[in-house]
Amino acid sequence: MKVGFVSLGCSKNQMDTEVMLHEVLQAGYEITPEETEADVVIINTCAFIESAKKEAIDNILDIAWLKKHAHLKAIVVTGCLAERYREEILNEFPEVDAVLGVGSIHNIVEAIKTVTERKKKSVRYSSFEDKETVRLGGDRVLTTPEYAAYIKIAEGCDNRCAYCAIPSIRGKFRSRPMEDLIAEAKNLDSLGVRELTVVAQDITRYGLDLYGKYSLAELLHRITEETSIPWIRLLYCYPDKITDELIAEIRDNDRILKYIDLPLQHVSDHMLKAMNRHGDGKTVREVVAKLRREIPGIVIRTTFIVGFPGETQEDFDELCEFVKETKFEHAGVFTYSREEGTPAYDFPDQIDEQIKQDRMDILMKMQMHINEAQNETKIGSVVRVLCEDYDPVSEAHFGRSVADAPDIDGKVYFRAQGRIAPGSFVNVKVREVVDYDLYGFAMMADGVQ
Repeated sequence: MKVGFVSLGCSKNQMDTEVMLHEVLQAGYEITPEETEADVVIINTCAFIESAKKEAIDNILDIAWLKKHAHLKAIVVTGCLAERYREEILNEFPEVDAVLGVGSIHNIVEAIKTVTERKKKSVRYSSFEDKETVRLGGDRVLTTPEYAAYIKIAEGCDNRCAYCAIPSIRGKFRSRPMEDLIAEAKNLDSLGVRELTVVAQDITRYGLDLYGKYSLAELLHRITEETSIPWIRLLYCYPDKITDELIAEIRDNDRILKYIDLPLQHVSDHMLKAMNRHGDGKTVREVVAKLRREIPGIVIRTTFIVGFPGETQEDFDELCEFVKETKFEHAGVFTYSREEGTPAYDFPDQIDEQIKQDRMDILMKMQMHINEAQNETKIGSVVRVLCEDYDPVSEAHFGRSVADAPDIDGKVYFRAQGRIAPGSFVNVKVREVVDYDLYGFAMMADGVQ
């Protein structure tokens, strides 16, 4: 029997898919990348904001079409949408045969067996085990390129931002034991991983629940001591938990990339308080200034939310001025998504959708000009690039620099003498810039040129 997977949402969700892939393979099923060939399709969904929910529903409907027009026997929906809208999925999507919450991913084989061996089509499967006691980690089938991988060091979130549904979907924050993470990093190292990206809803909180203190710096130090992985990248750090120890580890450890994802969301005291963010605008400014002062050349990626209930023109103007002054290397801007079950859903002074969109457009245009100016300064410089592949159409290789995280930032395109294997490190001299991407030529590749 052939099983297909559709994985939506963030890298953390992708790793849940990888765990399910391993369990399905261990049970003897064949995995197919072609949904039209599958007997069963598992859709691992996201439901963080409205656009993610729409994407998940569209995918369910697209796969449901195959039940009528191909030989698809069953659809299994897992992940955040399944956890958040349990009964609604079963009631509103008769094509769906099984629904598994985030605490039930290890029941994936049982779900497949139930819906494929049933005698009546009316028999459906659902499982919503305690998400806060589900076994974290586990063997997985990597869906990333062989030279790159994610490692999820914790699950859930305790920050309780007023706009966010993650705590209700994923539960309270739970760190994975450090020894488990070291063992996983060693295994990834043995598989040839060259870039390891550390993720969780909030990696800076790591260890507080297990060890009584923030332990991310210690974890990073041990990973670099006990593996040879050359690039370690950090995503999703919170400004109020950036410790001096963490700053020192990033600064002094050559294998920790000078790159940090720091979702700030706003800078106005009024907005930060309404959002239930920890710290005020002064805290935000001081953390950014400290990172830049203590770690020369650090690349800071951030995100902002515009149109949060009660955001005044003055609040927005303050945010624009902050972005203009700070000149972040990367910034994403989102319009506020009104999510049921969150405190902000019932807040007064909800902002008109057109105003939200206008504010997002203004801020994104401002950030685009900042990026253009920053990239122009790189012309003539040499950047270290992790080669990802070769594009025969443009006759150029492409990859990412220290400044570019997988899937969310720009690329570096370069020409070289001879073919360079994916996973090789290359020194590229930049000669031009197009939008967010750099173009140049290879000067040296490890073991190649």
